[in-house]
Amino acid sequence: MVPFAFSNDHSGFQKLLKHLDSYSKEELYIGMESTAHYAENLTSFLFTRGFQVCIINPIQTSSLRKSNIRKTKTDSVDTYLIIKALTLNHYHLYSERDYNSLQLKNLCRFRQKLMKARTKVKIQLVTYVDLLFPELQYFFKSGIHGKACYTLLKEQPNPDRIAKMHLTRLTNLLSKSSRGHFKQSKAVHLKELASQSVGIKNDTLSLQILQSIKQIEMYTEQLAEVDQSIHEIMDKMDSVIKTIPGVGAINGAMIIGEIGDISRFDKPCQLLAYAGLDPSVYQSGNFTAARTRMSKRGSKLLRYALINAAWQTTLVNKTFKEYYDLKVSQGRRHYNALGHVAHKLVRVIHKMMSSNVEFNLA
Repeated sequence: MVPFAFSNDHSGFQKLLKHLDSYSKEELYIGMESTAHYAENLTSFLFTRGFQVCIINPIQTSSLRKSNIRKTKTDSVDTYLIIKALTLNHYHLYSERDYNSLQLKNLCRFRQKLMKARTKVKIQLVTYVDLLFPELQYFFKSGIHGKACYTLLKEQPNPDRIAKMHLTRLTNLLSKSSRGHFKQSKAVHLKELASQSVGIKNDTLSLQILQSIKQIEMYTEQLAEVDQSIHEIMDKMDSVIKTIPGVGAINGAMIIGEIGDISRFDKPCQLLAYAGLDPSVYQSGNFTAARTRMSKRGSKLLRYALINAAWQTTLVNKTFKEYYDLKVSQGRRHYNALGHVAHKLVRVIHKMMSSNVEFNLA
C-alpha cells in the first residue's frame, strides 16, 4: 500500500475505509501508537467496524528508534517502527474490554471534574450566605448544603423576607423539605434569627445565592446521569473487581478505567508506581532514609480510588482490617496505614485482573 494522508473527519475516515476494502479483515492488522486522546476516535471507528486494531506503547517504538544508528524522527520512520513493532509482537490487540475501559476512564475523569466544580460552587455559596444571613449556619446544624436549606433559600434568599413570611407557610416549607424534622417551633426560631440578622442588606447577594444553588443542582443531576452510565458499563463488563468487598461500582470503574490493559504491568510494583503509591527514595552519600513518603506520581485518580477502596475494604473485610490495625499498632498514622493497605489491595487486584479470578481472600 502506498502511503497516504487522510483528515480527521467523515470524509477522511471514508477515504481510509476505501483503501482498506481490498484487504481481508481477518488477515489485516492495523497498528497505532497509544497517543492520549488523539487516536481514540480512529481506534473506536475501526474497532466497531470489525477491524483488528493493535495498540503499541510509545515506549516500544522509542526503544526501537534508539536501536537505529542515525537519530531520526519523521512520519515515514515512525510508520516503519510501528510495522516493526507489529512483526515483533510488541502490541496489544484492542478488545471489547479495552473499549469499555476507555469509556469508564473518560466518564470517571469527567465525573471528577464535575465533583470539583460542584465543590467550588458550594464553597462560594457558603461565602454568600455568611455575608447575607450568617445566623443560618447555626440553624442548620448539619450545614447549609441540605434540601431544607436550599428549598428555603430558593423560596426567600433574604433574611428580611424570611422574617416576614407567614408562620404557617414557613412551617410547612421546612417540614416538607426536611421530611418532618423541622416543626413549628423551629420556624418561630428561624423567623427570630432572620429578624435580628446582622447580614449585609444586598439584593445582589440574593441573586448570587439563587444562581449558585441552581448550579449545584445542575451538577448534581449531571453526576447522577454519569453515575448511571458508569453502573451500566460496569454491569456489562461484569469485572472480577466487583467481587472485592467494599469496592463499589464507582471505585471499581475508576480503577479499571485508569489501569486499562492490565498486561501493561508485569508486576504489582509497576502498578503501584503507576498509581504513585510507591515510596520515594531519599539518598545522599552513605545515608539512605528508612522512611519516606509515597511518590504521588502517576495517575492521581487511580491513587485516590485505591486509597478510598482500601479504607472501604478495611470496614468490611477481616483480613484487611487486621492488616490496617497492625500498621496502626506499629505507630503508623491513619493515612500511612491506609497506604500500606492500598499496597496489599493492589497486589490482590493485579492477581485478580491478570488471571480473571474472583476475590477469595479470607
